[in-house]
Amino acid sequence: MNDIEKYEYWLAHAQDDLQTAKAMFHAKRWMYVMFCCQQAVEKLIKGLYGLHLGFDNIPRIHNISRLISYFTEKLSQPVTQEKFDFFDILTQYYLNNRYPDYIEDLLTQTKEDSAKDILTKTAEVFAWLQTLKP
Repeated sequence: MNDIEKYEYWLAHAQDDLQTAKAMFHAKRWMYVMFCCQQAVEKLIKGLYGLHLGFDNIPRIHNISRLISYFTEKLSQPVTQEKFDFFDILTQYYLNNRYPDYIEDLLTQTKEDSAKDILTKTAEVFAWLQTLKP
């Protein structure tokens, strides 16, 4: 695979996660809306990381702000503090191997309004991130 095909692979998986977030919203699975939004943005940023810095060394981390900070100086547009703040919120919803009490806290805190807000902002950021392809 060439670099464009590798990016498109990451993009396809990110788009699938965004569609799953929408399906989870309709199913009223609020926490999973958040998790899928986090995954969508993380995967798209990893695809951009690959285009800007190479696909052989994409960090296996889930902190979205840290991931994009590795190549912000190569982007055609700056990443605003507002976007970094949003990335930090999304990162909280990465669920792999979280302790049960952490997940319980997220479940009780995550409501329809916040899931709708995150889903809307994710769709906006997702569209913006796609403009950063070199």
